[in-house]
Amino acid sequence: MGRGVDNPQLRKRLGVASFQERWPWIGGDLQTLRDTLREVDLPSDQGVPIHIPVPPLPSGAAAAGALLALLDQPEGEPKGMVLLLHGLGGSSAREGLRRMGVALQAAGFAVLRLNLRGADPGRHLAGGTYAARCNSDLLPVIARARELAAGRPLLGAGISLGGTMLLNACLASPGVLDGLFCASSPLDLAACSASIERPRNRVYQRWLLKRLVRQTLADPFGVSADEEVKLQATPPRSIREFDSAVTAPRWGFSDVEDYYVKASPLQHLVPVSDQLPPTLLLQALDDPWVPAASAINLQAKLPAGSPLRTLFTKRGGHNGFHGVNGCWGDQLAAAWLTSISN
Repeated sequence: MGRGVDNPQLRKRLGVASFQERWPWIGGDLQTLRDTLREVDLPSDQGVPIHIPVPPLPSGAAAAGALLALLDQPEGEPKGMVLLLHGLGGSSAREGLRRMGVALQAAGFAVLRLNLRGADPGRHLAGGTYAARCNSDLLPVIARARELAAGRPLLGAGISLGGTMLLNACLASPGVLDGLFCASSPLDLAACSASIERPRNRVYQRWLLKRLVRQTLADPFGVSADEEVKLQATPPRSIREFDSAVTAPRWGFSDVEDYYVKASPLQHLVPVSDQLPPTLLLQALDDPWVPAASAINLQAKLPAGSPLRTLFTKRGGHNGFHGVNGCWGDQLAAAWLTSISN
């Protein structure tokens, strides 16, 4: 079950060495910011666009539309398909997501990079924005991905909030995925919101809020008068305030507390962990955004034989894991999902 900070038995089985930070990306903040501070060397984007219909938002705040996914094929016959999800404020074009996709392609997987509701470059296809629990959007996407997998294993990989969404989909509909990898994924939304609000994270929160507000106001289908006032006249000062003004009501939750409780996988995972597909949660202890305490508490409660595994590193930041041989997190994702598909 992965007791302790490291999990050498699991790493040995996967053929992955322990994580070692690469200079100069030392410490949680530099690990987190590496992709922002230095350009990522990536091939040109050759993803084939696929439009996937989705229903209206549960609250009726946005009509039916479509999500844009980009399909990347490996050389030769794929061993399976990976549905790859970005995190808060991200998209299919973000450097970290694309790099993980390239690593998975190199490992022999077809990769379907999804733009969640409201994310560019699919902003024009559907009104509204996404949430940590957006099963009415995600389950149709998974069904389409299953068709594209053509009988091969269908796996999921989520970066940050993307992993949270995939966990919630698996909890809502057991069996939809054959395996899952989550990197730095929030399990307790209230704890993550409080972590981001710490004074040390002021710059992070400002950056995230700027992206979220811009993404919301850029909705070609419009925003409500109430939302416009809350986003422009009295702009949110925290992620919690944004979720209270936009995310919770749009997705049919009574308030932000209701949203944080119901969309947090932590309380739901232990009782039904045996219903999950083989799942690996990767978490750094120095993650400045997502507190490791939730995953540590989860690990301590998992029953023997649970398909849910955890792997903690002392360093790595928030979806950083920039090691001496490239992005160690991407290598771990490829090794874990390969072990499931073989």
